[in-house]
Amino acid sequence: MLDETARRLAPTSPTPRVDAEALLMHVCGLTRARLITLADTPLSPEQDRQLEALIERRCNGEPVAYLVGAREFWSLLFRVSPAVLIPRPETELLVEQTLASLSPTADSSIADLGTGSGAIAIAVAHERPRCRVVAVDASGDALEVACDNARRLGVTNIEFRQGDWFAPLANLRFDAIVSNPPYIRIGDPHLVQGDVRFEPHAALVSGHDGLDAVRRIVADARAHLHPNGRLLLEHGYDQAQAIAELMQRAGFDNVAAQRDLAGHARVTTGVNPC
Repeated sequence: MLDETARRLAPTSPTPRVDAEALLMHVCGLTRARLITLADTPLSPEQDRQLEALIERRCNGEPVAYLVGAREFWSLLFRVSPAVLIPRPETELLVEQTLASLSPTADSSIADLGTGSGAIAIAVAHERPRCRVVAVDASGDALEVACDNARRLGVTNIEFRQGDWFAPLANLRFDAIVSNPPYIRIGDPHLVQGDVRFEPHAALVSGHDGLDAVRRIVADARAHLHPNGRLLLEHGYDQAQAIAELMQRAGFDNVAAQRDLAGHARVTTGVNPC
């Protein structure tokens, strides 16, 4: 079944074997190691039916993460649904940079704007249990997923608030504000390709140049940062210069772009001078 599933997925999936393993692990309730060691075990009729339905959906392009309802990020397993973006490996750079800006022993405060599944906020809170993390999203459905992830992963130094960007944060100030906001341009051809066809449009697209959300965050961020507090934004591979200029015009110091493993400038940071 593993070989047959991979064969059927090959015309539409760039990773048919990995996808086949994920679907079978989900249907059979097995880890990858157990999937291999129990390779001679036949599927039950019900498992056959479940697998067939998942294969058809994957052949139609649905992301594996939505089909199995989970995706690993920062070595933590997050529940995902079509209400949230699927956490991606390149976003771990944003977590790395956030953790690097925070003392492991300090009682720091962090805001995560547009938290989605809660992956960034929960990963930071998990690594810095003394920190207080506030995660914000405009979508109630997304916050339901994020709250569930925090409960399942046992992360308690985090709270979730619903609203548009800084609206739920009133007069609060933080040591760091992080965000992976929507940054794709309207009409970008990638929107009709691959997994993003099934992901929430509002979490992906932000105006004709992709920077509408970034502009709003940058404009209001300093009012919610302590002196020497840091703003950290994930963005598209070709947006670092434009975002650096926005930060500099807003009065941020030490503006710098950090590159991901592919060499793309993926995260831009700036410091609130006062």
